[in-house]
Amino acid sequence: MSDARHVSLELPFETRTFRLENGLVVTLMPRPALHQTYAMFATRYGSVDRAFRTDGKVHEMPDGIAHFLEHKMFEDPEMDVFARFAAHGASVDAYTTFDHTAYYFSGTGEIAKHVGTLLDFVQSIHLTDENVEKEKGIIAQEIHMVNDHPDRRAYMELLRAMYHVHPVRIDIAGTVESVQAITKEQLLLCYETFYHPSNMVLVIAGGFDADEIAHVIEENQAKKSFEEPPSIERLYPEEPPTPARSRHWVHFPVQQPRLLVGWKEANGASGSNLIEQDTAMTILLEALFGPTSAFYQSLLDEGLVDKGFSAGYQLSNTFGYTLVGGNTPHPDVLAERIQSHLARERERGIDEEAFERARKKIMGRVLMSLDQNAFLVRNWVAYVLRGAEAFAFADVIAVLQTMTLERANARLREHLRDDNMVISAVVPS
Repeated sequence: MSDARHVSLELPFETRTFRLENGLVVTLMPRPALHQTYAMFATRYGSVDRAFRTDGKVHEMPDGIAHFLEHKMFEDPEMDVFARFAAHGASVDAYTTFDHTAYYFSGTGEIAKHVGTLLDFVQSIHLTDENVEKEKGIIAQEIHMVNDHPDRRAYMELLRAMYHVHPVRIDIAGTVESVQAITKEQLLLCYETFYHPSNMVLVIAGGFDADEIAHVIEENQAKKSFEEPPSIERLYPEEPPTPARSRHWVHFPVQQPRLLVGWKEANGASGSNLIEQDTAMTILLEALFGPTSAFYQSLLDEGLVDKGFSAGYQLSNTFGYTLVGGNTPHPDVLAERIQSHLARERERGIDEEAFERARKKIMGRVLMSLDQNAFLVRNWVAYVLRGAEAFAFADVIAVLQTMTLERANARLREHLRDDNMVISAVVPS
């Protein structure tokens, strides 16, 4: 086991990161003053990993298989996973994203017991033809519910217009048809490929004794045997840098139209580059579209948007995009306003006052989040699985402190351009 202890100048608590002999990376953030503990056990495996090569053999999987596998991990003939955590005052759940799958619990006591249970249920799998078939019906219902949600529909329609072939354009849960095609053998292959400890991280923050929890983890893992980690080559189709379509209108049974305007990154990023680019875009979007911006207030005053209008940025190793929008009675008018606003800002650049106001607001938000273990752990996991160093959150603070107005304006002109923009709307049918 390699062990590194680090007391960051920026982070007001100790972090301890170590890698076990089986490859599992563990980060502990003991915070004795806090009662709640939040733990996350995550694998670098999401919905976009639908094709991969191991031992020279290419495997192509049905859409939605990573999410399907997440469902099946809670199937344990020896214990009701939810009841096991609830019996000791904790709650457990999981989620699948485009690029990772995470299992987590939160609780205020018996943390050593919960950590052991988390490791045990994720590191075992119980698949039968019968329980796989049963799960297909459950997931089909979930897909129908999600497809009926206007905000989710608007979001996925934009990604389908933005991407030609990259699997980020496919819903994380897949389709009813693709889920029906999933087999027990495919689920087992994906589990054995992507749930090896060397492809996973365990991050825990809260009121626990770090020495005790480290010992529990080491002892738990030492009792288990794992095959040699497979060499994984993830296979993605070659995605053109330009959007598939510039305009996409969909009719749907909604009371009010939803407009989303998106900008596509030509490439993804990883490690420190990902943190720097993500931070620059967060400041930039706050300055351009945040609630304290003059543009946001003008849209609100004119009744073109409601308070749900927002902007966000997503960056992963193989894709990235910006989204701006929300409910509006006039999607074409709102789209034109956003375009003309950006044209002016690209010409003159955002001013120093707006930049500093946005940076201070983001810095305040990050510092406040340090008191929220769930936010801290989720972001830590996402950064590390995308190739950042173990002290990722400290790096975010450092980048915020050193970000310049010139860098933010450079990102504005290189990313928020008309030629990589998509306008997508869900309008009443």
